[in-house]
Amino acid sequence: MSAVSHSDPQTIVRLANRIGEFFAAYPCHEEAVEGVASHIRKFWEPRMRRQLYAHLDGEAKGAGLSELLRETALARRGELEPAAG
Repeated sequence: MSAVSHSDPQTIVRLANRIGEFFAAYPCHEEAVEGVASHIRKFWEPRMRRQLYAHLDGEAKGAGLSELLRETALARRGELEPAAG
């Protein structure tokens, strides 16, 4: 079996949406946004976060991302997007 490629936009979208599905069940929307941001900040390596923002900024404009993921990524960009390097 081959390793999962996190560079594939579909993989990034699928992984991100799984996080969103979990936190979307939170009764408080702000807690859901904070949960998504915290999870991405703690558990996604910088390369994966760069790929998420490349997908949001690219031709696809974040196609396939859940509304919660899109909202969180855009609202928390300053803390989640790694510096170019």
